[in-house]
Amino acid sequence: MSPTPPSAGPVRSAEELNAAIRALWSHPAVPLTREQRDEYDRLCTELRRVEQGDVTTAA
Repeated sequence: MSPTPPSAGPVRSAEELNAAIRALWSHPAVPLTREQRDEYDRLCTELRRVEQGDVTTAA
């Protein structure tokens, strides 16, 4: 049986994650920096997990 990875803290809602994703862009014509792109990828991964119900909320 595979061990369950430790929780990284409270789970953010889809609304919170969407707001964080939208906040990365100051303007649609402005490209993201490498750091912003990495953060975007992390946020999208977290959002997919939340949408799939692949996480549990913290007690």
